[in-house]
Amino acid sequence: MKFEETQIKGAYLIVPEVYGDSRGYFLESFRKSEFEKHIGKVDFIQDNESKSSRGVLRGLHFQKGEYAQAKLVRVISGAVLDVIVDIRHNSPTFGAHFSATLTGDNKHQLFVPRGMAHGFVVLQNDTIFSYKVDNVYSPENESGILFNDPDLAIDWQIPANALILSAKDQKLGQLKDLD
Repeated sequence: MKFEETQIKGAYLIVPEVYGDSRGYFLESFRKSEFEKHIGKVDFIQDNESKSSRGVLRGLHFQKGEYAQAKLVRVISGAVLDVIVDIRHNSPTFGAHFSATLTGDNKHQLFVPRGMAHGFVVLQNDTIFSYKVDNVYSPENESGILFNDPDLAIDWQIPANALILSAKDQKLGQLKDLD
């Protein structure tokens, strides 16, 4: 596995070695010792999975305070544009965002450290997205940033009028309004 730190400190694109032949493929998606060697100790406690259609945008979400979460995200099948925004007020990259295309074919993963807003837009129908988290979900401590915040100017690769968002995600605030 290759661990490539992004321009946002603590966030890594992880590129596994994929071994394929006529039967299919094999890859190692997580090895604790390698992960800790490159990123540090993270105690993942839960795995989650979602299936979505093209144009579904989930995010930009984060958990506040003691309920902040680190995530290790990947796509099992299909494709997403995965986006993180640094919301750590004391970070030199506060307000910066990073995006990567994660697909079932490229098998790339993204490690999202605590202190990031996270979201993704689905680029192919029937995409299966999987992620590990290191903290429990707390509805009372959930928050987010509006996907089309003009201060972020994220290119979601799909026109805004073709996006499918939850009612909750349509009402999120802007980065400038964060505590």
